[in-house]
Amino acid sequence: MRLTLADWLVVALYFLFNIGVGLYYKRRAGRSTAEYFLSGRNVPWWLAGTSMVATTFAADTPLVVTGLVARNGVAGNWLWWNLLASGMLTVFFYARLWRRAGVMTDIEFSEIRYAGPPAAFLRGFRALYLGLLINCIILGWVNLAMAKILQLVFGISKGQALWIVVGLIVLTSAISTLSGLWGVLVTDLFQFVIKMGMVIVLAVVAVQAVGGIEAMKAKLASGGQGSVLSFVPDVGSAWMPMLTFFVYIAVNWWATWYPGAEPGGGGYVAQRMLSAKDERHSLLATLWFNIAHYAVRPWPWILVALASLILFPGLPDPETGYIRVMIDYLPSSLRGLMVAAFAAAFMSTIATQLNWGASYLVNDFYRRFVRREAGEPHYVLASRVATALLTVFSAAVAFRIESIGGAWKLLIITGAGTGAVLLLRWYWWRINAWSEVSAMIAAFVVSVLLQTVGGLDSDRPLDFAHIVLITVAVTTVVWLAVTFLTRPESESTLVAFYRRTRPSRTGWGPVAARAPDVRPSTDGLANLLDWVAGCVLVYGALFGVGKLLLHETRPGLLLLGLSALAGGVIYRDLSRRGWKTVVE
Repeated sequence: MRLTLADWLVVALYFLFNIGVGLYYKRRAGRSTAEYFLSGRNVPWWLAGTSMVATTFAADTPLVVTGLVARNGVAGNWLWWNLLASGMLTVFFYARLWRRAGVMTDIEFSEIRYAGPPAAFLRGFRALYLGLLINCIILGWVNLAMAKILQLVFGISKGQALWIVVGLIVLTSAISTLSGLWGVLVTDLFQFVIKMGMVIVLAVVAVQAVGGIEAMKAKLASGGQGSVLSFVPDVGSAWMPMLTFFVYIAVNWWATWYPGAEPGGGGYVAQRMLSAKDERHSLLATLWFNIAHYAVRPWPWILVALASLILFPGLPDPETGYIRVMIDYLPSSLRGLMVAAFAAAFMSTIATQLNWGASYLVNDFYRRFVRREAGEPHYVLASRVATALLTVFSAAVAFRIESIGGAWKLLIITGAGTGAVLLLRWYWWRINAWSEVSAMIAAFVVSVLLQTVGGLDSDRPLDFAHIVLITVAVTTVVWLAVTFLTRPESESTLVAFYRRTRPSRTGWGPVAARAPDVRPSTDGLANLLDWVAGCVLVYGALFGVGKLLLHETRPGLLLLGLSALAGGVIYRDLSRRGWKTVVE
């Protein structure tokens, strides 16, 4: 794809803006680690929520969605659509609790919920495991996606593309290192507008290239791909048997840990909740994130993916269909903006992952176990060094990863079974640090043994379902057994946590009896109603918009009406309960 001087000028202006933001927030970020990692806990909901959306809109996302649609039809997106239920749990049951916890990172939570050497081990282990190993895997697949894009756009080799990616990582790292979370948030907002606008433009262009929606539907049907438009898998579908679909909608969303969709919240989602102004902003940020993530963004990607099946049938790597549509059909006047949009998608994710990963390495490992009594300037410097190290490691990982979708499934499988303990640790006093440690170990060991000794393959739908079900069952038995075979946390630790976060009294009876002055949360049933309404709101909007785009007007309007009704239920309930500003 040839870029004109005007295209290069657009790309250059995009990079200059990002550098300007980094320089603008440099002094503010250098004040303390709270400013560097949490923006002083003063972020409004719309900025925090949009930043979450921008982070999950990486360069790899449109490519993965295109691959899912090419192999499994629209319904293939249930691989990630099912996680909405977990996201809505975070909105109504956990967002306010996270904000009350007042920790720097979600890993620091380990030492306010638990105590002693087990809690310290859990915190240190998770800091290195998630902040370094898992974070570099995530960064690696994002880097690989950007390399694929550059290979096709500029007609270069994978090695050459990866070196350009390394340059982009270094630039992003420099901006993130200078500006901390404030710079990440502001550039995320700018980047989200660019990339969302351009994927919508590309969707319009792609549909026009195949002759319109009706022509697209007819061509897919004539090519034997009529079921590709189905929103749910056909009964007996080879690619998603009913057992696999059941695992997605009934097990995976609550039982599996996955970055950005951690049961109960975690990672950069928890970081944004912790950075919010108060409990109200924390809840609204996560609500907006789930609406935008699942209902606003998918259809521009899906329409391009469907068009690519017609325009480029039989691609050996169907994920590249998205880029090929851009190269061959996007007007030359918009190519610079599209390149900038992909750069934005790449940089927003990289910036967040670097800042979030550095927060684990510095706050939860270096500051906790290596250098405990240094001043804030020292820890800010350490944060910048950690960001630079993650940049180097993630670039190295990119040269090793071959499949983006494979990396997604790897994390889903190895995190299976840990979700229950992450959800219940807020609502059941009996869980201790060994519960979490045993769940992590059991999930990893069982999933690996099933794939090596057991011969199961996560790329085969039925095998994937069996791996998840067996891993969840075994892991649950293990961590429950460990919980009852080990001592509970000390009374002082439990009472302090109960006072700090004020969870529901239901699972904290013995502890609540020792703190009768605390007024715990009593809105469990209301939260449950809001959770159901939230899922209806988003799925109704997602499928309603899809029906309208496919010219199925009546069902589309009915689904949108149901979505609006569910939104009204949430608004009425939250307004009825009112909001109480947290006094720090």
